[in-house]
Amino acid sequence: MASAAPAPGVSHSSVPPLSASASKTKTKKKHFVSQKVSVFRAGSPLLSVFMWGVHHSINELNHVPVPVMLLPDDFKANSKIKVSNHLFNKENLPSNFKFKEYCPQVFRNLRERFGIDDQDYLTSLTRSAPYSESEARQAVLFLSSYDKKYVIKQISSEDVADMHSLLSNYHEHIVNCHGNILLPQFLAMYRLTVDGEDTYLYVMRNVFSYMLTVHRKYDLKGSLVSREASDKEKVKDLPTLKDMDFLNMSQKVYVEQEEKKLFMEKLRRDVDFLTNLKIMDYSLLLGIHDTQRTDEDEDLGVQFNDVENGTNNLLTAFYGQSPDTQINNTMKVSDSTEYDPLMDVYAVTSADGSPRKEVYFMGLIDILTQYDTRKKAAHAAKTVKHGAGAEISTVNPEQYGKRFMDFITNIFA
Repeated sequence: MASAAPAPGVSHSSVPPLSASASKTKTKKKHFVSQKVSVFRAGSPLLSVFMWGVHHSINELNHVPVPVMLLPDDFKANSKIKVSNHLFNKENLPSNFKFKEYCPQVFRNLRERFGIDDQDYLTSLTRSAPYSESEARQAVLFLSSYDKKYVIKQISSEDVADMHSLLSNYHEHIVNCHGNILLPQFLAMYRLTVDGEDTYLYVMRNVFSYMLTVHRKYDLKGSLVSREASDKEKVKDLPTLKDMDFLNMSQKVYVEQEEKKLFMEKLRRDVDFLTNLKIMDYSLLLGIHDTQRTDEDEDLGVQFNDVENGTNNLLTAFYGQSPDTQINNTMKVSDSTEYDPLMDVYAVTSADGSPRKEVYFMGLIDILTQYDTRKKAAHAAKTVKHGAGAEISTVNPEQYGKRFMDFITNIFA
């Protein structure tokens, strides 16, 4: 589905603007103000190209019939475009760039199976620039869409190759599970070329809610060696805590027995899938929303930090008010345990009678690491250092999966 580059000076403003009526929204209705011109204004040329590329690819896909079934070639296909010396929107876009989308038909099919409408996806990623919730300088991009529904993560070219080798099996697993998984929901994968440098990104659904604040989060692998957050990490507003922190803090997850049973069945199915593909080093990302911790922002039920990060102020001129203000005005939530079940697919509410009223968000992350020569070497080195019986992270996939399942089973009260 290769596309021809637009002629110099050709404007993409001829594309009909998005509106709420044009979008088959599956979530709470929000008041979107149509953008007269797609400016794709962001804090960096790379993000502007990302927004332009998503807009271009989704609109191109709209003109391509949905295949009756996916073919093997669809898992190798790509769509790419090269833009040179264009005159349109030169204030925001570099004059030369390339955009490549991997396996567009496959990811379109996955988005559909995950209940995500392409126009809603486009709006989330292009209406305002993605932003980083961390103020620290990042060596690798890890961004949220402005509405917090999606996560954009920078990956390596090796990760792209790993995704290609995984994708056919992953798609089959999604079909067999009817999209009901704890695995990451991969929605797209792109390559952006700006100033001659390639950047690889994939987009996935956010494990956490766009409506509820996460007050504590854990990255759990089932290993106890070197699995404690550093002092530097712990002083952050929302540190990523680890296995030893979970145990030392006597943390527990309080859910109904039926919810635990359903969760563990899904987890077992997904871990077996990863083990069969010789994948390891994945984690369970656990986020906890504590309804007893309230502040003024949470009275609205929605927090959008992108204004504080300086990425949304620039759209006020186009919308009359910042997008987050519009959404807050139309999505006020009366109960701080309320979330959107169509979007917050990883959410589970605490059981009645729990010590605290909480909402848990639990999903698997980082599933692209295969047990290759590097992992085998790391396992040997750690075994020498810590002893053969130590709970080190770099065991083989079968051992990793069993240890992981044992640990996660015991996080519940």
